[in-house]
Amino acid sequence: MFTRTLWDNRRSLLVWAVAAGLLALVYASFYPQVSADSMANVPEAMRGFGFEDTSTAAGYLRGAVFGLLVPLLVTFYGAATGARTISTDEESGYLDLLLAHPISRTRLLLHRYAALAAGAILIAAAVFAAMLAVRNSADLDSIAVSGFAAQTLNVALLGLLFGAVATGIGAAFGRSRGAVFGSTAGLGVLAYALHGLAPQIGAEWLRYLTPYHYYIDHQPLINGVNGGDIAVLASCATVAVAAGVWRLNQRDLRR
Repeated sequence: MFTRTLWDNRRSLLVWAVAAGLLALVYASFYPQVSADSMANVPEAMRGFGFEDTSTAAGYLRGAVFGLLVPLLVTFYGAATGARTISTDEESGYLDLLLAHPISRTRLLLHRYAALAAGAILIAAAVFAAMLAVRNSADLDSIAVSGFAAQTLNVALLGLLFGAVATGIGAAFGRSRGAVFGSTAGLGVLAYALHGLAPQIGAEWLRYLTPYHYYIDHQPLINGVNGGDIAVLASCATVAVAAGVWRLNQRDLRR
């Protein structure tokens, strides 16, 4: 089921990976044109989204690439792909045919989620390759390769988390694909906005309630891998998938 899911989704996975890599490459290439004076043109409200310092390579990438474009893209990837894990087949009636074969509900969900995870890793690898491709030409060599690796690892984990949320919602409630995608993407956008705007309303502690804090706030581009952040993101994804597995095994799918 894992390999079949990868094969069925090969085109969409390739599109997601290429889109993420190209976006990261294009925006990273703009860094040599950014000066310290550009900070004066950044709205105060945007500084909570990672635009605190665009005069350094790490500061610029934290805002323009890893704080804005890439996290939203992998959030939508997780929501869209996770919505197809169970919901699409249940909505179309194909799930009954699948489960008529010698495959358990648990195995089906876990194999489908493993394919989603492979796609998230592919997206992160594309972004990592894009960063290395322009590292020297775009004056980004002040950032170590290990820093790029740490940040793109968090990219993969963020996609895994929102993919797990969408998978869990679809498995637990049997909603339509559109409803699962909308609810997961909505949660992602709300968490993203809360993370960015919390400092503006004097409630920075709210950032700790969002996955984006563990994704970027400890500055992996500079400080490398943070074991605590990885543990939080991975644990939340595991809980969401486990809850989906448990609920899927309890549901009467004939309804």
